[in-house]
Amino acid sequence: MSGEPDALAVVNQLRDLAADPLNRRAIVEDQGCLSGLILFFDHPSPQVVYSALLAVRYLAECRSNREKMKDELGMMLSLQNVMQKGTSPGETKLLASEIYEILQNSSSAEAEQAEAAASCRKKGQFFMGSTNKRAKTVVLQIDGLDDSARRSLCEEALLKIKGVISFTFQMAVKRCVVRIRSDLKAEALGTAIASTKFMKAQQVVKGEDGSEIAIPFQEDSDVVVEQNINLPDYLPEDESPSQEQHKAVTRLGSMQDGVSWLSTAANFLSRSFYW
Repeated sequence: MSGEPDALAVVNQLRDLAADPLNRRAIVEDQGCLSGLILFFDHPSPQVVYSALLAVRYLAECRSNREKMKDELGMMLSLQNVMQKGTSPGETKLLASEIYEILQNSSSAEAEQAEAAASCRKKGQFFMGSTNKRAKTVVLQIDGLDDSARRSLCEEALLKIKGVISFTFQMAVKRCVVRIRSDLKAEALGTAIASTKFMKAQQVVKGEDGSEIAIPFQEDSDVVVEQNINLPDYLPEDESPSQEQHKAVTRLGSMQDGVSWLSTAANFLSRSFYW
């Protein structure tokens, strides 16, 4: 696809870059990308806003990034605006709230230690970011999660579920960490993954002795998966800059391609906004 990328293409590519832990420091240290993501929080398209928030959520997983992100001009205020905006979808508000709480607590080492201790005490499932009582985290072991094409199928399936806030893939171990509303059943995730016809999910939980246990979802589960109609689908693969696998920037060790795309995104942002 020729020509300059549009806002959706740029924010989706930044989201995909941020999904790779190897890229997160570079994005935050870049002069234009982090501030550009903040400006996307006020974009008229709900999809652009959600994708920008998801990118920032990925960046916040790197603890060394959090203090800089918190101090970035407009970050905390823009997150508050998304949380308070009446037209923001519920999942968007929850995601903004989660990011706000993570960054707000970034300077407190004691808070991080308490959060980690609380996570270890949970029995039956993993809870990450325990400060947000309206959300919970489910870890999925996905049989068949073998490549980027299968990952895209998972993304599409999860994004259609009303109540999914965010998710992170760990391709090396075929896992997906999904942040969901507290009232959404984990079985809905298993149903969505099974609907791809190529993959099957199990929920990873901790046993009494601290060891991991993979629990299969019932194949004949009657859990109703409520479709998410507030957010449009992500950019189709035939329009996405990440379609060409030999140029993919989200695979491990892809920093050279990632830095190149960061430069493109930063140039686009600098031309599109007044700072």
